[in-house]
Amino acid sequence: MLRIPSPSYSVTLRLSIVNKIGMFANIAMAISKAGGDLGAVDIIEAEKSKLVRDVTVNARDEDHEQEIISAIESIDEGVKVINVIDRTFGMHRGGKVEVRSKIPIQTPEDFSRVYTPGVGRICKDIYREPEHAYNYTIKGNSVAIVTDGTAVLGFGNLGPKAALPVMEGKAMIFKEFAGIDAFPLCLDTTDPEEIIKTVKFLAPTFGAVNLEDIAAPRCFEIEQRLMEELDIPIIHDDQHGTATVVLAGMINVGRLLRKDIRTFRYVVAGAGASAIATTKLLLSYGARDIVVCDRSGAIYEGRDSGMNSYKAAIARTTNPRGLKGPLSEVMAGANVFIGLSGPNVISIDNIARMAPDPIVFALANPDPEIAPEEAQSVARIMATGRSDYPNQVNNALTYPGIFRGLLDVRARGVNDEIRFAAARAIAYLLNDDELSEDNIIPSAFDRRVVNAVANAVIAAAKVTGVARK
Repeated sequence: MLRIPSPSYSVTLRLSIVNKIGMFANIAMAISKAGGDLGAVDIIEAEKSKLVRDVTVNARDEDHEQEIISAIESIDEGVKVINVIDRTFGMHRGGKVEVRSKIPIQTPEDFSRVYTPGVGRICKDIYREPEHAYNYTIKGNSVAIVTDGTAVLGFGNLGPKAALPVMEGKAMIFKEFAGIDAFPLCLDTTDPEEIIKTVKFLAPTFGAVNLEDIAAPRCFEIEQRLMEELDIPIIHDDQHGTATVVLAGMINVGRLLRKDIRTFRYVVAGAGASAIATTKLLLSYGARDIVVCDRSGAIYEGRDSGMNSYKAAIARTTNPRGLKGPLSEVMAGANVFIGLSGPNVISIDNIARMAPDPIVFALANPDPEIAPEEAQSVARIMATGRSDYPNQVNNALTYPGIFRGLLDVRARGVNDEIRFAAARAIAYLLNDDELSEDNIIPSAFDRRVVNAVANAVIAAAKVTGVARK
């Protein structure tokens, strides 16, 4: 089944149209027949003989964009495509973030206070009291977003330059939703030791570090080492942001179905960073029957092929019934499918063989493990990581509030109790009467989320002793 058009594949077509009755109806019909989703229509120029209009259309993908353009160009006469603007590329032109001064420099007196000689007094104060860096510099409100570009979205190793648009987008979300100044840092190395060393060198500037899009299994070592060797929070968001928001979604599934989610049988597709972290957090929360599957099928203790030390550790704490075989077989009888792998790895038949009222979290981005249009006919609850379908289980719900809370208490680190607190805060923003199969989690645009999560994180950080302030 074809995916529905998405704002992420949106084009604005500037069209020259003969000014006579029925011409725009022909254009709208061509767009409709090509499967496009017609959006805004604006008149740019109006003359007696012709009109110039900007027509915005959502498509399914880049090939579909071309199909729509061709359909318009094939109208016999009276329509000419002047220009095509890909709106997503347009939003990225010139980069999406910038640095601005908080204080204007308008007089020599301003200069003498923000820079030399006045700044020297601040330097000496911080030298005497290093903690004052949180008071008098950007450190107390800044996050480093660090990547090597080896696991960009669902595309894999695109390298540091191609990773930069994602890091810029994340910096925008930090600022827009939590008021945090975040800096994209794309490193031209994949050596764990070099990444660890670089982050340690940069750490004095930042109050926390967000590791991002670093491939497994190296990401586990990098995060663990930095957590041990630095005194600020280190969070690999692909792991823990994803795990936290999945737990939030599952808490509300339990509330909606009036069932204990710890008793569910789970199947997790994928054995990378997010899949392993999600599995660990569910186990820590109390789940006991989780089977993790990679390309070779179920991971179980004693499996020889395709294993590494991290999969071996997961094998020791999961798959209590010792299931073996491919993902399609392991899914039979499961209550919950959590996809953190890649596109189109399961079918409608696989879901039909799950336990009654199957719960499907197909979270691969940008293309999920199964098209929601297919799954919704058999799944009781269907969630994706995308913003253009109901139930967006996306880590954008977690990291602005989590980092806001951690920065506000000048935290030394982060732990599972903080993640549990964040997940519960997200989940319980929805009242019981607001829950439904298509509404198991708040929107990332719900402005209550950041404050709720930050406050929960602050409380948990104090209770667990990682708060300095």
